[in-house]
Formats: sequence, structure tokens, C-alpha cells
Amino acid sequence: EVQLVESGGGKVQAGGSLRLSCTVSGFTFDDYYIGWYRLAPGKGPQGISCTRSTDGSSLYIDSVKGRFTISRNNAKNTVYLQMNSLKPEDTAVYYCAIKMGLVTDALKMGDPDYWGQGTQVTVSS
Repeated sequence: EVQLVESGGGKVQAGGSLRLSCTVSGFTFDDYYIGWYRLAPGKGPQGISCTRSTDGSSLYIDSVKGRFTISRNNAKNTVYLQMNSLKPEDTAVYYCAIKMGLVTDALKMGDPDYWGQGTQVTVSS
């Protein structure tokens, strides 16, 4: 059984930082994309970032470029999302996600094949 378990959400003021973690178990494919999407109140899922398992290349949507950084520790089967300069519009539930196939746009992580239970991020102004 594939499991993705997120942690690290919380409440911060605008300009603050958080680091999300996602530990994956039970997933045995070699070529995939792992990353994050978020779900804000009243909005649809929005893919925000991903990294490819084979070469570590990464993608971001424009609104988080320069503020968010995705990374992974293969030995721990864990992927991270470092979020800096947070804005109130970043408030959402953040989900770790895996997508198979070719991903050329981070937005596509909003339609994943596997995902976790989510972690709440709240940014106050």
C-alpha cells in the first residue's frame, strides 16, 4: 500500500517560513514526479511544485518561484517543501503527491495519482 504522510504545517505571519515534509512508503516505481499541490477554501486543487525521481529536476508555478524550494532525501524517502516569504494567499491545505508519466508543468501535480492526507498552512497578514 502506497502511503504519503505530510507534516510541518502550521500558522505563521506574512513573511514567515515553514518547511513541509512528506515521507513515502510502499512505492516502488523508478520514474515518477513527487511534489505538492494545495487546496484553498473555495478553489480547486493547485499543483505548485514537483521533482523528478530520476534526475532531481524540479518545476514550480510562477507564484511560488523564488520563495519555495523543493528537495528530497532519497535515503529517508522524504521530500520537503521549504516555504519562505509566505503570503496570506498561500493559505491552504498542502498535499504531498505523486504523479506518473511526463510532467512539464507543476500545475499538473493538482491531478495526482497518489496523495497524502494534507497539512494545513495558515498565513496571517
